[in-house]
Amino acid sequence: MSRAVTVTVTGRVQGVAFRWYAVQEAERLGVCGWVRNEPDESVAAHLEGADEAVEAMVAWCRQGPSSARVRHVAVTEARPTGADSFQIRY
Repeated sequence: MSRAVTVTVTGRVQGVAFRWYAVQEAERLGVCGWVRNEPDESVAAHLEGADEAVEAMVAWCRQGPSSARVRHVAVTEARPTGADSFQIRY
């Protein structure tokens, strides 16, 4: 079954390679979508794929890379877009 969510990650998540590591993890899990920095210093992402893969990616977002300090992750159900890769958006 396919699932899509949007997440907003707050804390010290910009300037710590969060997006780069997110791409690596998404590719490892088989999750498609995108990740981007937001003007308010949060990181937003759209994640879609198998239920288990999306849940694993959300769990990863709750930790982030070792240099990040994640304070909160807001998860909202979303519509799948049919994405076939995971990329950084600017």
